[in-house]
Amino acid sequence: MRPSRKQHPLRHPSYICRPNDTCGGGLAITGTLCAPMASSSTVFAPAALVLLLLLGSTSAQLSTGFYSSSCPELFSTVKPVVQSAISKEKRLGASVLRLFFHDCFVLGCDGSVLLDDTPTFTGEKTAKPNNNSIRGFEVIDHIKTAVEKACPGVVSCADILAIAARDSVVILGGPNWDVKLGRRDSRKASFSKANKQIPAPTSSLSNLISKFSAKGLSTKDMVALSGKDPSYGHAENTYFRCTIQTTRQILRTQ
Repeated sequence: MRPSRKQHPLRHPSYICRPNDTCGGGLAITGTLCAPMASSSTVFAPAALVLLLLLGSTSAQLSTGFYSSSCPELFSTVKPVVQSAISKEKRLGASVLRLFFHDCFVLGCDGSVLLDDTPTFTGEKTAKPNNNSIRGFEVIDHIKTAVEKACPGVVSCADILAIAARDSVVILGGPNWDVKLGRRDSRKASFSKANKQIPAPTSSLSNLISKFSAKGLSTKDMVALSGKDPSYGHAENTYFRCTIQTTRQILRTQ
């Protein structure tokens, strides 16, 4: 991938996503960079407020006006694409939010979850907690295409995902917040960390508490984030029914 034509000397992505490229290619920002949330009035509010806790020390490098000069139409370009996707399938809003969460839980919000596997590279998409589970990639691809037409060579995939997650929440009736931007896309991903750090649907309670605690999140935070998807999304009965019903109860209700 070629360098961006409009680089910030310190903060701007060295490389950006393009319509036919694999997302990624810039230097990864370490730490965990999630956009701050501002409201607590809807079903999405608990998850929104908890995501605020995932902000890392590098968040000071981010700015809500990062693209105000280089891509002033960014937000107005992203939202219609998200709106169109959700109007066709409401569940996609929850899927995009979950995609952002899974990205942020491993090495920070660097877009690494968007990277495809190649013969010489293994990304995070096929890690056990993600494989055939996370979705919404096509929404990000459509946004990327639209943004590239409006502002070629400027906006990172990581920032696109952060904006799309916010817009998904707002469109579905959740809280709004100002998205801080300026993330760089990752050149690398961690298959092993995705397997070890992202909570799996089959995890025990103690294991879940331990994984969230490692990110500085409490048990209450864990419940808020774990419940964000069923609010508008879909949870497979296969994964949770045995934790709340005995075998006899399951057979009786089938």
